[in-house]
Amino acid sequence: MATRILVWDIPTRLFHWLLSGSFAGAFLTAESEIYRDVHVALGYLLLALIGFRIVWGLFGTRYARFRSFAFGPSRLLAYFKSMLRGSPQHYVGHNPAGSWVIYGLLLLGVLSGVTGYATYNEIGGDLFEELHAGVAYAMLVLVLGHVVGALVSSVLHRENLVRSMVSGYKAGETQQGIRHAHWLTGVFLLSGAMALWCGVF
Repeated sequence: MATRILVWDIPTRLFHWLLSGSFAGAFLTAESEIYRDVHVALGYLLLALIGFRIVWGLFGTRYARFRSFAFGPSRLLAYFKSMLRGSPQHYVGHNPAGSWVIYGLLLLGVLSGVTGYATYNEIGGDLFEELHAGVAYAMLVLVLGHVVGALVSSVLHRENLVRSMVSGYKAGETQQGIRHAHWLTGVFLLSGAMALWCGVF
């Protein structure tokens, strides 16, 4: 019998919202000379968050680990087909579409950080500046696609996926839930993000 289970630990939820805020802030300040330092600081924060997520993807809780959402193209296609039929396959953790978005954002986030660093330090001339802008817009497309996908999935599954990324809870079988929210790791992540922000400024 389905019940309310803990799926997303504190570090995973914090990463999600901190990365969202960092990207939004960096994108909105990209063309501003006044907020150039803010843009750079947010870029460093974004890179640090991605570094943490890679580590947490290897050693974190069940649904945070990469191996729990390593879906190939065939699984992704099957998931899209099930959505078009109006009866999408249900996943307790990340679904195939969400997993590809995550990997895409991690890759593009690293590329954005590298090209941003090169641009800020005037390495490579206009090449890295143009690449940096292109990567940022590619990330924006992925983010918007992710938001639309989450809303559509919420309707089709009759499950508020946005709320679950805030509370950490979803519907599922008792044995499918994780046992610990890992508050201490979450405090470490938040403290590290704040320290980095203060250190840059």
